[in-house]
Amino acid sequence: MLLERITKENDIKKIRKEDYALLAEEIRDFLIRKISVTGGHLGSNLGAVELTMALHLSLNLPDDKIIWDVGHQSYTHKLLTGRRAGFETLRKYGGMSGFPKRKESECDCFDTGHSSTSISAGLGLVKARDLMGEKRTIVSVIGDGSMTGGMAYEALNNAAQLQTNFIIVLNDNNMSISENVGGVSKYLNNIRTATGYLDLKESVYNTLQNIPQGDVIVRNIRRAKSSVKHLMIPGMFFEDMGITYLGPVDGHNVEAMVKVMKEAKRCKNAVLVHVITQKGRGYPPAERHPARFHGTEPFDIETGLPSHPRTTPNYTDIFSTVMTKLGARDEKVVAITAAMPDGTGLKRFRNLYPDRFFDVGIAEQHAVTFAAGLAAGGLKPIVAVYSSFLQRAYDQILHDVCIQNLPVVFAVDRAGLVGSDGETHQGIFDLSYLSSIPNMHIMAPKNKWELSDMLKFALKTELPMAVRYPRGNAWDGLKEFRSPMVFGKSEILYEEEDIALVAVGSMVRTAVSVRRALKEMGYSCSLVNARFVKPIDEDMIRQVAKEHKLLVTMEENVASGGFGEKVRECLDNLHSSCRLLSIAIPDEYIEHGNVSLLYQEVGLDADCIIKRVVTAYISAGTDPRGMRIW
Repeated sequence: MLLERITKENDIKKIRKEDYALLAEEIRDFLIRKISVTGGHLGSNLGAVELTMALHLSLNLPDDKIIWDVGHQSYTHKLLTGRRAGFETLRKYGGMSGFPKRKESECDCFDTGHSSTSISAGLGLVKARDLMGEKRTIVSVIGDGSMTGGMAYEALNNAAQLQTNFIIVLNDNNMSISENVGGVSKYLNNIRTATGYLDLKESVYNTLQNIPQGDVIVRNIRRAKSSVKHLMIPGMFFEDMGITYLGPVDGHNVEAMVKVMKEAKRCKNAVLVHVITQKGRGYPPAERHPARFHGTEPFDIETGLPSHPRTTPNYTDIFSTVMTKLGARDEKVVAITAAMPDGTGLKRFRNLYPDRFFDVGIAEQHAVTFAAGLAAGGLKPIVAVYSSFLQRAYDQILHDVCIQNLPVVFAVDRAGLVGSDGETHQGIFDLSYLSSIPNMHIMAPKNKWELSDMLKFALKTELPMAVRYPRGNAWDGLKEFRSPMVFGKSEILYEEEDIALVAVGSMVRTAVSVRRALKEMGYSCSLVNARFVKPIDEDMIRQVAKEHKLLVTMEENVASGGFGEKVRECLDNLHSSCRLLSIAIPDEYIEHGNVSLLYQEVGLDADCIIKRVVTAYISAGTDPRGMRIW
């Protein structure tokens, strides 16, 4: 196998040109086999195989640098830098990340995970290179989806001022190029990439610059050339910004891309190479259903279907069902997503109410301010977004929604630990950053029925509201407890003595197990479903503190700025002597891995919590049972 001969960076340069197609085939076969077992981002990686090969053939890693936007398309890059063996542990705890990681390889120069960042990071590396007198090539690879993010254009605006080489590769797997335009562009590109043409162009420009009024002649030539290119080349948007445009080029033709990269490296400014690729290429199920194979669970290679199909609905499914009902009942209800109609569960709403559905692309900041405008116009916007992506729009939530107290509802999906995608995707900060904003109100449901109730309640309040819910199967426990929603009030599920567990959202399920175990040990234990993180139910805290020796808060959020801190402040204000134990995620970034394993690592599993609760209770005073627990 050709792939087995690649054990470190730059080994691909030992592969014969006539074997490039075979190597690409081997890489695709390898990725399909491995990801069918581990799960991961398949479609984007299958589409970027030849593009990655061309970059590695054109560059000298790790001296030259590649920044992968988002980074989920970096699997081939990992293979070509000698990490083939690591794919057995892809996205597993302690194993290889599904994204570029600087600590994993010197060939990963920048950690990524969120979109639209690669041009900014690349520009920083370019400036660092020039200031340090280095000669390396810097390449930022960005997809057409990421180019919908405003940050990419802010970076392009800066990059246009460069008078030094910086290569931006636009991996376009969505735009269609008509045959005539594509044909003309290909013809012109062949002329422009010819060595003789490049040498002549450079020679003429250099000569003209050295004669009187030569710079005027050069400007006139460029202006005339630009007028012609406007008619025939689709990249004039970039050219008008001052960025040289090359392409479009076939992203599955390695030699063609190597040729274009050779020209791009000669440019004395920022240059954008437009590459056309097919998402999911080489695997028919992924070609037919690219969205399904963007981030896939383990699957059967033969059929492309999940190896372990879900038999119960998850929280996103519940949200999807509630949204369709809300849309049917109220024509003012509108839905907004940032390029994730499937992931957030808005696909059904889009199909039923297309005029009231808005996909703004990968632009969370715009999504929030757009929603604020919709609310100001009298509509009832619901923004469906992952927790880790909503943090990108903090300023817009604060300034455009909450200062005006506009009734925007945020459906915050993937709140808490999400698992295999790692640090950049764990939704463990939303309680902290949202609760710091005046006029923001935050709820978290204990089960699937409460998610439905909270979404309906949020719309009725006509205030900025966030409903945060986890990834995974929707819990159907405690269905006998469904008391009416009251603004700012919690729900007391069990009233006893000794210990009070006050749990937020997903942690109510764990609290049920903890309470059961504590009662078997002989402790009496109350259980409260917090429901609201902001405003906090101070009356409940006062009552619980008065009647119990130990109050335990449980939340799937970092400790800093979380629910536990708010309860502590409340107890301090009450001058309460009740001991408080806050169960939360440590203030650190949590790596990738199975969620159950991550719960154990951060101390959120029932066994860890039970031990901590008993230890805290004993230290709070004399244990009336006088027995040894552990």
